[in-house]
Amino acid sequence: MNDAVPQAADTEPDTDADTGAPQDGPAGPAPLGVPRTPTGNAEVDAHVERLADADHLTTDGHLEVYEDVHRGLRDALTALDTRPGPPPAQGHRS
Repeated sequence: MNDAVPQAADTEPDTDADTGAPQDGPAGPAPLGVPRTPTGNAEVDAHVERLADADHLTTDGHLEVYEDVHRGLRDALTALDTRPGPPPAQGHRS
């Protein structure tokens, strides 16, 4: 039988590096550092940039941001189909 004694690192609570106080719960929100490359379309770029708002929220706040960005991108894509194109060609009469 293995009666291993826990090591100090296994039994000590996680502590805050700055204060040395025990940490209560998970770490707070932190940016992921995912680059967002501009597309050249101002409307799309504004929606994609909105994703940065999720960097400062806890996980349960991400859904609202993601849904908002998805809705905006979907509307921008739909608008491409509804924009008027060039006028129809006029037929020549001889």
